[in-house]
Amino acid sequence: MATWGNTLLQDANSPLMEQLTFFHDHTMMILTMITVLVAYIMVTLVPNKMINRYLLEGQTIELIWTMLPAVTLIFIALPSLRLLYMIDEINNPLMTLKVIGHQWYWKYEYSDFQDMEFDSYMIPTNEMETSNFRLLDVDNRTVLPMNSQIRVLVTAADVIHSWAVPALGIKIDAVPGRLNQGTINIERPGLMYGQCSEICGANHSFMPIVVESTTMNNFISWLKS
Repeated sequence: MATWGNTLLQDANSPLMEQLTFFHDHTMMILTMITVLVAYIMVTLVPNKMINRYLLEGQTIELIWTMLPAVTLIFIALPSLRLLYMIDEINNPLMTLKVIGHQWYWKYEYSDFQDMEFDSYMIPTNEMETSNFRLLDVDNRTVLPMNSQIRVLVTAADVIHSWAVPALGIKIDAVPGRLNQGTINIERPGLMYGQCSEICGANHSFMPIVVESTTMNNFISWLKS
């Protein structure tokens, strides 16, 4: 089952994304079992010649095919509710990152530090280097420390945007006049890519997100520089 998660989802770099991947695998296993069972019943019905024209009711089988889907839904709903509570939980964040969506770029503010804010634009194709990813790399990456609880506050200045980084398991709508919040805890250093996930206008697909995770010492050095 882990192979399915690796095929369809990005490599998890946060505990929340790991849980989302496990839930995906759990749900896919249940769906696979249902699909195989229904397919088997349909195939066996084709050559079956046992027909009873006078069968009017079958309370036992009706009870079974009512209870089994209900039990199956419980096995899906309980992990889903647990995940919803995990997503909303904010536990003593070490720092706060404020994200503001604009048409069509992102602005980042490190609220815990003075005069620490910058705009992040996509690198145009004609200015890209060999190591850059087309339509994904930006001129100013969002640098965050790993193994730290980080609160993300998201809003917008004009229209609705959505700040989404799949590897971190986070997707927060940026709504003008409203602050939405989420939490991330990055497990290892590296680069995580995301994009605006709300259709926000003509250049919707040209406002990518790049999160760079690093050690706390490197993060502090970056702040000083």
